[in-house]
Amino acid sequence: MEKNKIIDKLNDCLRHEWTGVAQYAQAGFVVAGLWREVYSGMFFDSAKESFGHAKQVGEKIVAMGGVPTVERNPVKQTDDLQELLNHAMEFESKAVKLYSEALNMAEGDRPLVLFLEGILEEEQDGVDKLTRILRDPRAVAASS
Repeated sequence: MEKNKIIDKLNDCLRHEWTGVAQYAQAGFVVAGLWREVYSGMFFDSAKESFGHAKQVGEKIVAMGGVPTVERNPVKQTDDLQELLNHAMEFESKAVKLYSEALNMAEGDRPLVLFLEGILEEEQDGVDKLTRILRDPRAVAASS
């Protein structure tokens, strides 16, 4: 495991989590209509989860001797519920990819592997949850 390369990958993960904080919070603000009460809270909870992951990853980067990024990726914005959910699915799927890549790079460092597996499990739970939501067209019919 090359320490500088894993720190760079962790900063990729951190950048993604900062994006999630902003993107999910924005979704929570703008979701409207019949489904607002259901989805606004879900989006804000996801923003909190992204912030929690950002905090964990940032602390790990510092513990490894690196400097956590303050940058984020572009935020996808819309007020259409179907698009908000699709953006959320894209976000969670990319998180699974990023943490899987970091996990592969961490091979041989058992504590780091366990750390990344914990976050990866939560990201995969997000994909699974959104898969179930998006599978039911009635759940997003009000936005069409």
